[in-house]
Amino acid sequence: MIPPRAEPPTDLPETPPSHDARDLREAIDATQRGVRERLTSIFGGSVGNLIEWYDFYVYSAFSLYFAKSFFPNENPIVEQLNTAGVFAAGFLIRPVGGWLMGLYADLRGRRAALTFSVTLMCLGSFVIAICPTYARIGVAAPVILLLARLLQGLSLGGEYGTSATYLSEVATSRHRGFYSAFQYVTLIMGQLLATLTLLLLQRLVLTSDQLTAWGWRIPFLIGAGLAVFGFYMRRNMVETEAFKAEAEKHAQRRPMRDLLRHPREIAVVVGLTLGGTLAFYTYTVYMQKFLVHSVRLTRDQATLVSAASLFLYMLVQPVFGLISDKVGRRPVLMWFGVMGSLCTVPLLTAMRETRDAFTAFLLLMAALLILSGYTSVNAVVKAELFPARIRALGVGLPYALTVSIFGGTAEYVGTWLKLQGRETWFFWYVSGGILCSLLVYAFMRESKTHSRLDAEGEGAAASG
Repeated sequence: MIPPRAEPPTDLPETPPSHDARDLREAIDATQRGVRERLTSIFGGSVGNLIEWYDFYVYSAFSLYFAKSFFPNENPIVEQLNTAGVFAAGFLIRPVGGWLMGLYADLRGRRAALTFSVTLMCLGSFVIAICPTYARIGVAAPVILLLARLLQGLSLGGEYGTSATYLSEVATSRHRGFYSAFQYVTLIMGQLLATLTLLLLQRLVLTSDQLTAWGWRIPFLIGAGLAVFGFYMRRNMVETEAFKAEAEKHAQRRPMRDLLRHPREIAVVVGLTLGGTLAFYTYTVYMQKFLVHSVRLTRDQATLVSAASLFLYMLVQPVFGLISDKVGRRPVLMWFGVMGSLCTVPLLTAMRETRDAFTAFLLLMAALLILSGYTSVNAVVKAELFPARIRALGVGLPYALTVSIFGGTAEYVGTWLKLQGRETWFFWYVSGGILCSLLVYAFMRESKTHSRLDAEGEGAAASG
């Protein structure tokens, strides 16, 4: 007789998972949380950046329509010259914003500074949207416009350095160029959104007369509303580990004094930025007026060419950033420096002489592909130069000074030289600025292999 098979006891305690399995699961969960937090933070910082640049560039995109409301003159080029002067004034105040917001970001945190920055931008856009015209209140109208632009300039002056610092610090070292390139993706997207808003209003919603009379206020109201959304997005971002590590040291910090101990890095930021910012504002902000007044395209054609080229330009930024993660930042910058020095005058001359919108688009795209060698990597290069305790200030202040002198005045200089009958001088001016930056690229160290961001990461790992 076969005895019945014994059943295993059911009341034995469950075998607890091994320490190794539990540790592995906790490590996987922590990694997944870290990836989610990083992506959420990059998205939050990028969306806020997009909104800020939309608000700032709406001024330039719609200036053809509201120039007469604030600076009435029989000569439309004089009207544009006056609005370009106010645009430049917004840049001249940017160093103050870079200084104040950089100090705030290095002392109180990147998240706090980015949140405050988008709040200032919201206020500036709202003031412009409701500002009475010259016909209503006389000279007070351009004064209010100027004050609102100065407020936006303060905001944007702090936005760049803090945003570049934040995105570089939350990115991993292997893909830092790729992730940091999204600063210019969202910057261009903000500019593109401003252009598309103009295109939509031009083609589908309002007539040219309506845009000139009151329709130009709509995009500023939209910008103010978007900035409120950006405020709430940035309040939920995580603070970077680099800043928290500095804050835990409880050391007495004097950011300006510390910054002056890095004269070489400051000089690199200025030289690196000079040609790039001049070319960027020439091919983006000034280009729409150039296409109308020099190429003789219609306003609608100029808007369409600008929108299409900006869209493709935006898409190639991560590609160039990824290339910089493979081959280094310096070769990518050299591409811009060499090609920009050689091709700027021929490209702008050919563009001025054509009367065909598609040809103008192709020439503009060639210029923007060259420019991508600068815009895709310049933020991460600057962030890699400075230690965490002064990084936002070190990136923001010298950059803002350079942009205010060269980038912010590009439209004004180009318009003024055209008014004087010396437009080709402007082409050589842009080319010369790029050549100056090329000399810096040729002699600078490769920031990817001498990154202070990686040194901090190794120090944090050792201390942990």
